[in-house]
Amino acid sequence: MTEVGELFHEAMASLASGVAVVTARRPDGNPCGLAATSVASYSAHPPSLLASVAHTSRCHEALSASEHFGVHILRADEVELAHVFAGRGDDKFAGLEWRWDGEVPELTGTLAYLRCKRAANFEHYDHTVLIGDLEGGRLADGEPLLYARRRMDWLLRLE
Repeated sequence: MTEVGELFHEAMASLASGVAVVTARRPDGNPCGLAATSVASYSAHPPSLLASVAHTSRCHEALSASEHFGVHILRADEVELAHVFAGRGDDKFAGLEWRWDGEVPELTGTLAYLRCKRAANFEHYDHTVLIGDLEGGRLADGEPLLYARRRMDWLLRLE
């Protein structure tokens, strides 16, 4: 790795971020999803967010083509769920509690679920940035799952 590349990777490992699962319906009608730490608010007026998806992701095609997608912000106790969606399993939804919210797969029990309508996509380098306008969703009580220093945890414990 180049010196600048190593600097980038180490610096970004120090930047804590939330962990989310982004979901959509595949063209074959099945659900797909991936774990992401590259989700952020985009605009307050209208309420919108952005998510960055690697071109190598098996969900890239579905997410970049879908009219709607879901963003699930994970709770601190959902580390196992994050690992399922970060993995390469063929059916990440097997054995999970979820339902269809129209054409968007909605995982139950997450800290937040945000249903988005695609407002724009753009490809840059090896990722596609999805911008979605918020259409609805739900919030629950709990603490967020965070990712920093290449691990997931609830990092803000004060005990």
